[in-house]
This record gives sequence, C-alpha cells and structure tokens, in this order.
Amino acid sequence: MKLAKRILLFLILNFGGLAYGSWLMNNGPLTQWYTSLNKAPWTPPGWVFGIAWTLIMICFSIYLGYLFLKSDTLQLRLAVAFQLVLNVSWNYVFFNQHKIAFALVVISTLTIVVFTFFFCNRKKMHAKSYLLFPYMIWMLIATSLNAYILVNN
Repeated sequence: MKLAKRILLFLILNFGGLAYGSWLMNNGPLTQWYTSLNKAPWTPPGWVFGIAWTLIMICFSIYLGYLFLKSDTLQLRLAVAFQLVLNVSWNYVFFNQHKIAFALVVISTLTIVVFTFFFCNRKKMHAKSYLLFPYMIWMLIATSLNAYILVNN
C-alpha cells in the first residue's frame, strides 16, 4: 500500500507539472512564432508529444515510487523538485518568452538531472532503472530539437 500511495503522489505531481507547463506555454506550438521557425527534420508530429509525455510520466512516477521506498532523503526530494521546476519552466521559457538559448540551457540541465537519476541510483534500483529510458531518450531528442532551432533560426 505504501508503494501505491507513493506512485499516486508522483503521478499527481508529474502530471500536474505537465498541465501547469502546458498552461504556461500559452498555446505555444500553434502560434505564428513557433510555426514559422525552421524546425529539425526529425521533429515528431504534435500528437507524439502527448503520447510520449504520458508514457514518460507513468514510468517516471513508478520509478520514483520505488526509489523513495529505498531512499527518502532531503537530497532526493530536492532533486525531484528541481527536475519538476526545470520541466515546467522550459515550456514558459521556450514557448512563452521565446528565449531559445536559455531554453536550451534549461532542457540541457533537465537532461543531465534525468541521467543523474539513472546513474546515481542504478545499483539500488536494478532493473527498475530502465523505467527511466523513455525519459532519457525523449530528453536527448527534445534537447536536439531545441538546439536545432537555436542554430537554424
């Protein structure tokens, strides 16, 4: 029961963060500013983002539920909060403020944080560490998309 409560808590936090980030981007992907950008040829269609983030946040929430059963420390809580702030703020910085370079710093930092979760906890999490793979892969793709836009616009 303890695990289920933790996973539910992280589902609420992570999907709440996605909802708040979506609200902050203020219809960003449909704006004239975004649609006129020169985007990477590997940019997925819009519907892929919703599917990807749903899968990512389900896997990440399960991962965090198990991780917090093994190690509930202040450092871990701060790392999760930092990850959430970075994830939410990227939407605002990129889509709302159009600060592409700063958005690349934010998303690169988020990528490092996600990879740090994997490498710092893989011994204690064993096979459950692979729950981070969707997030890790997506962050590499998203970072490359942001970098492409910075270089080509």
